[in-house]
Amino acid sequence: MKIAVITDSTCGLSSADQEKYQIQVIATPIEIAGQSFLDGVNITTKQFFEIQKETGGFPHTSQPRLGDVIATCKKLHENGYDAIIAIALSSGISCWFNTLNSVKQEHPEFNLYPYDSGMTVKMQGNLAIAAAKMAANDLAPAEIIERLDQLRATIDELFIVDDLNNLQKNGRLSNASAFIGSLLHIKPLLTFEDGKIVAFDKVRSMKRALAKVEELAQERIAKLPYKDKLCFLVIHSNDLKQAEKMQHDVKQLFPGQAVEFTEFTPSIATHLGEKSMGFAWMYDINKFDLER
Repeated sequence: MKIAVITDSTCGLSSADQEKYQIQVIATPIEIAGQSFLDGVNITTKQFFEIQKETGGFPHTSQPRLGDVIATCKKLHENGYDAIIAIALSSGISCWFNTLNSVKQEHPEFNLYPYDSGMTVKMQGNLAIAAAKMAANDLAPAEIIERLDQLRATIDELFIVDDLNNLQKNGRLSNASAFIGSLLHIKPLLTFEDGKIVAFDKVRSMKRALAKVEELAQERIAKLPYKDKLCFLVIHSNDLKQAEKMQHDVKQLFPGQAVEFTEFTPSIATHLGEKSMGFAWMYDINKFDLER
């Protein structure tokens, strides 16, 4: 059975990984100051923040265009793919998963399998890579979905944002009212709960927030039965210096473990704002059973 994998551009996959694993990435539209862009096509995170500073415009994103989704699926179907696994950005912060289910109903010929990653950025991207590897190993769609569920259950993450302005205005923070009006220099700590972004604490200064995140991560990871089989992700939003420090800290805290270093894609940076940081971990897909 020939199976294709598609996902959206919030996944943080490099062009090299997209080509290596034959993953089709559908761009997320971004609008700012009357200008339209496609995430991962004609704008970088750094360029996005430069435009925002220059224009003072507030950014907005929308889900991948329906026409692009259908065109991608149609091309794959015509090229002989028997099924398509679609790894979607968390349905808690986007309607794209629902759109994929609509396409599945309206176009049964695609044999589309929408999958809610419950996540975003490179953790979502890693699920897409895992699906592509399983497809290459001749696993059936149902088997791929079952193992993706197992992998998804190992994902955990902690985010720090410089402020909640973007998340509040875009409506992506489910408990925003509890954290609005914070004192200057307070840095909110965020995580995903049931696929939604929630703030769970606030710490004075970025330095203390980073230390708190590292402390919480150590506590959570220490309880995991597979703690020696994790991969770690350090994710930043146009703050390379701070991210490099966190990467150094993570390598010291968890020696011998894989540590990926990446950047929030423009569409996610739109919501988190500049100088946001993320620290995430999941079962290393290179150590996970992806074979029949």
